[in-house]
Amino acid sequence: MTTWIVSDLHLCAQRPAVTQAFLHWLDAEVANAEALYILGDFVEVWVGDDILQDAVYGAAFVPIVQALRRLSDQGVRLFFMHGNRDFLISDAFAAACGMQILPDPTLLVLGEKRVLLTHGDALCTDDVAYQQFRAQVRDPQWQQAFLAQPLQVRRAFAEQARTQSAHTKATQTMAIMDVNAEAVANLLRGYDYPDILLHGHTHRPAQHTARVDGHGYERWVLGDWHDTAQVVRIDQAAMRLTTLTLR
Repeated sequence: MTTWIVSDLHLCAQRPAVTQAFLHWLDAEVANAEALYILGDFVEVWVGDDILQDAVYGAAFVPIVQALRRLSDQGVRLFFMHGNRDFLISDAFAAACGMQILPDPTLLVLGEKRVLLTHGDALCTDDVAYQQFRAQVRDPQWQQAFLAQPLQVRRAFAEQARTQSAHTKATQTMAIMDVNAEAVANLLRGYDYPDILLHGHTHRPAQHTARVDGHGYERWVLGDWHDTAQVVRIDQAAMRLTTLTLR
């Protein structure tokens, strides 16, 4: 049986081709799998699970929810981890899809390998402004106050945040937005030096080999979804980073 691990799909109404490619991939590959792990930024923006009840804004997500629910009902285990775009996905959406929400990070044992899963944004500690923003919006009191506002107000906030993020990316160096080596080392120490650290977020798919405190490890980075996507496929033969052709 196959297990898939993906990240950074950024699904939204403005990118219908990616949504259709994802739905096709679910039917063609994941329907026969044992499990699917989604490591955050599943959607481009999420301002609360009540968006599913909105006839205008929720329509784009209906086929996604339905497709995932079918897989879950067929016995495919579905797991989701929050990213920086969809940290407000909560129990209602997860239940509708048949997914289990995982803490970030989560440690898996896959055969003889200990694999630590994380979205990856918490490792980008050189981006101080983002880390301050992340701490604010992950605060339960902030989230409660935000979700109490009307949907239109929440969407306007999200659009402003996206615009600011795009401006920041255009003016910052890529190194600032990548993971920090000491942050990676501290995370690995906290989980007794797993064999593999697997994350997304940076949109820099690669496989790195390094050492921390004398312990060798690999850092696998998943890619975002456009014309192609770099994902992890695990079966009895191997665990490997593979490229999906989406168009």
